[in-house]
Amino acid sequence: MQSVTVELEAASTMELVNALSTIATELATRQAPESAAASLELAETLAAATDLQESALATLIGRVDAAGEQQRWGYPSTRAWLRSKLGMRESRAKERLTLARQRHRIPQVTKRLAAGELSYGYATTVAESVARLDDTDCAQAEATLLDMADQGFSAGKVATFGQRIRDVIAERDGTEDAPDADTKHGYDKSWITTTRSLDGGRYIKGWLNPEDAAIWDGTLAPLAKPAGPDDRRDVSERTAAAMSSVLSGGHKATKVTVICDLETLTGGNAPARLTDGTPIPAGQARRIALAAGVSPLLLGRGNTPLYLGYRERFASAAQRQVLETLYPTCAVRECETPGTLCEVDHVGGWALGKSPTDIDQLALTCGWHNRFKHTSPDQIHITKDPDGRYVYRLLPPPDARQRSGHGPPGDSDPPDTTFNWAA
Repeated sequence: MQSVTVELEAASTMELVNALSTIATELATRQAPESAAASLELAETLAAATDLQESALATLIGRVDAAGEQQRWGYPSTRAWLRSKLGMRESRAKERLTLARQRHRIPQVTKRLAAGELSYGYATTVAESVARLDDTDCAQAEATLLDMADQGFSAGKVATFGQRIRDVIAERDGTEDAPDADTKHGYDKSWITTTRSLDGGRYIKGWLNPEDAAIWDGTLAPLAKPAGPDDRRDVSERTAAAMSSVLSGGHKATKVTVICDLETLTGGNAPARLTDGTPIPAGQARRIALAAGVSPLLLGRGNTPLYLGYRERFASAAQRQVLETLYPTCAVRECETPGTLCEVDHVGGWALGKSPTDIDQLALTCGWHNRFKHTSPDQIHITKDPDGRYVYRLLPPPDARQRSGHGPPGDSDPPDTTFNWAA
């Protein structure tokens, strides 16, 4: 058993975090007391202590986010860092990041959370409720929601009232959301409802079944890619622009890939699949393979040239089709960007003469990590998995690596073939 001795006032933040980590490690191995009443009391005390840790964590996340430090470590956004490095699910990453970014706008919540007078659940509820309000409305909403918490309303009811506050303010400002669409439709048929707003715009809501969703993705995903490094639009804005391009006719043909055996396409019963892994019954695969803009990718020998050597700089459409089948997401292990939104990357660098435009020398990486790989080559470790796909792993910045002794993944990683592309 380890011994922990810390002088609280004299200790640095690093020393306190290390001491807390040691205590938490020991506590995690302890068995719960035989007494259920004692367990209840300890659970409440531990939960309150956890809330205090969340207050400290929000402060640290806020500092990382404000400085953009996560980009130096290979993560395009703070939320990506929280999901990948800290192992948070999307909902928890969003929740913690919202609290970190709103702390300065909700001073009473921040103060009471740090003093142990308000739970993390209430704090994140208020932070989410005020995130889209201006400073004046934010201050009034904070006071109202804190008063509800003090009266003993549950965090869920406070969240509901927070939504009501946003609705009232949106109605006052003429920016109210569209009314709820009819959600009683089945899941077999696709449906879309639209409602015109007062300023001439339209709210859109609906559901697409898997077949139509595949056509949606195949049509819009290639058009929704960032226009370049200076494109600051988020995915929803780029998707809207892509849809406008399609509706106006200024788009390429729809591209949906159905992966199947030749026997399936000619009458067999083996199921096919879409590039995201969605299984498609054989009959449905044959039907949609005949639809306009849907191309079958046959697994077997063919006449499509996939090896272009050095004479071609850019990957062909056929090569990209295969790559999107191999890489459902960015090749960077920690990145979740869909492969359909990624760029084709020459693993060894085409300009360096080390990577011809051949299918076994290409991978898919998102635009951010493609640029990061070429600006920070010593922070990308590339291997091949047993299926022949390239796997890119992020390494710490050189200065941090020297301090901690971190290097490329070692024996604890699955066996694969190292590809030293920077050599």
